[in-house]
Amino acid sequence: MLLLFCNMGKKYIVFLLLVCLVSFGAIAKKMPPKAGDRVKNDTVAVNAAGYHVSTPTSTQREVPSQVSRNAGTSINAVTGAAASVSSNGTWAAPNTPETTHLRISLLTCGPGYSEIYEVFGHTAIRIVDSLNQSDLVYNYGTFNGFEENFELKFMRGKLDYYLSICTYDEFMQEYVEHHREVVEQLLLLDENQKKVFYDFLNWNAEPENRNYKYDFFFDNCSTRIREIFPETVSKDFKFGQVVPPIKNYTFRHIINEYFYITVWERFGINILLGSRIDKVMTNSDIMFLPEYLSRGVKGAVANGKPVGPDVVQLLPGNPPPLAPVDGPMILTWALALLTIAGLSFKQLHVLGKIMSSLLLFVTGLLGCLILVMWFGTNHQGCGNNFNILWALPINVYVAFAKPKGKGRYALIAIGLILVTLLLHITGVQQLILSEFLPLFLALVYIYGTIYRNDKVK
Repeated sequence: MLLLFCNMGKKYIVFLLLVCLVSFGAIAKKMPPKAGDRVKNDTVAVNAAGYHVSTPTSTQREVPSQVSRNAGTSINAVTGAAASVSSNGTWAAPNTPETTHLRISLLTCGPGYSEIYEVFGHTAIRIVDSLNQSDLVYNYGTFNGFEENFELKFMRGKLDYYLSICTYDEFMQEYVEHHREVVEQLLLLDENQKKVFYDFLNWNAEPENRNYKYDFFFDNCSTRIREIFPETVSKDFKFGQVVPPIKNYTFRHIINEYFYITVWERFGINILLGSRIDKVMTNSDIMFLPEYLSRGVKGAVANGKPVGPDVVQLLPGNPPPLAPVDGPMILTWALALLTIAGLSFKQLHVLGKIMSSLLLFVTGLLGCLILVMWFGTNHQGCGNNFNILWALPINVYVAFAKPKGKGRYALIAIGLILVTLLLHITGVQQLILSEFLPLFLALVYIYGTIYRNDKVK
């Protein structure tokens, strides 16, 4: 859920943003709107992942479902269904009446490019009930922006998301306003499959069942819907093959591809995401993204029959913009050249001292933040982060400590940078070398200068 942290950071790491220049500028320059920030006295806002969040009125702090929850109406009363619950409180076989009047489809919303949280799109389930004259969307991307300690829970990965229900028109409002594409796939389910699918969603939308701990890679709006299909449609349900035919295609590869527009965010995210996202993705893994879930459903079969083969565009979107200049690469090369020049020429020795202290202090702060995200949060993608090998937390002290006795430390630091490059080559944890290699060169030059001066003295 690192990209959510990237949105939340303004309140907590403004100082780090200023000190860490572009790294934290990339990580935290966008703050997700709380419920109600974008619209006043409306029922729809956008949460930090680009998903719709129910907005309470001025007299309501608890975020209700958008379908008559304000009046105390239950999900069952609204939908006309009765969710089955077994004796142990888990979902059981459905008891919904005949479902010929139901039309169930998968909605996939394309990426947006004005905000970081729009980049990956969104997905939801639409159910049209011709008998009850309803057109509802089941949305797993909802959270309560008025929850106590919201920002802290959000940043630590401990915020509850939940399944909510809104009308189709409410759901589409944001995408109409921002000119984002929305496509629909009608699910070709038989009567029994519709019953099970419909009953499961209504059971899952009940207050006691709806909450879950969001994780961007492993438990989000797309993975929640992905798991519904084999659970409800058929035991022999199989998604279509959607993993690109590229050897060792990882989570990091696809994240970098989606962030081709927001290069500063990509740079910061590659610092804070650890080796867990360098795992080679399976066909199921890649469907954590709505686009690939849609492709998986398009090629899916159950009992030998297609499930959602036809994709219909409901709303056209703006064409994707062209990739900008790689700002992080330009900056890191500029920092490297300034550092090397300052340490190489006596006339620029003041510049060399400033650049050395600055880069050591910045990498030290980055190391501290890496440790916080690794051990102090529930963001699985931030675990096992070997960027700690070059972003050494102790550099916060070394940046201003007396030079005497730092020679051995400098040698160790150079060795750890070489280990970082070895981990990249072997695929354990990869980096965009065009952006990070200049930074490594500058650090090696700084450590080499520290070692040489220590030996001279």
